[in-house]
Amino acid sequence: MSPMNLNEQVPDFTLPSVTGDEFSFKDFLNENGDDWHLLIYFRGSWCPACVEELKDLEESHEYFVNHQVHLTTISADHKDSLHNMVSKHDFSLRVLADQELHVLNQYGIHYHDENSPYEDHGTHGEPAYFLTDGDGKLLYQQRQTSPFGRPHPKELRKIIQYIRKNLKCH
Repeated sequence: MSPMNLNEQVPDFTLPSVTGDEFSFKDFLNENGDDWHLLIYFRGSWCPACVEELKDLEESHEYFVNHQVHLTTISADHKDSLHNMVSKHDFSLRVLADQELHVLNQYGIHYHDENSPYEDHGTHGEPAYFLTDGDGKLLYQQRQTSPFGRPHPKELRKIIQYIRKNLKCH
């Protein structure tokens, strides 16, 4: 996939949720008006740094809701493993399974596989962040090639505040 540019439409996708329902990004956009959406791709339920990040996001969830930003987390990990993680930590965050790597490929997320230059827990997608407006246009993106350097929820809050303050009217 070619790089996504700011203010361009992000790809639509439909993925299974760990709760058993299907999540359609297009339908979600249509149902939530002008609200923004933060799509967060994480490595998997086996990754301690990811679980800690999800705990931090869970603690900040009310902030995002109060500022009309919906969180959706996605992983290439197996749906059952993700479901167990959600149950174990009592996460209320939306968690989707991308086992077929559709979102990973559509969004150009780094895929760590056997050809990667270092060994790291087998094949998986690395962390990535995509903030869209209510129309699904890209406002912010960050893609990682390792588990480190990802923005903390406090940084994500600052990014959202900065973009809202400086967003040009259409």
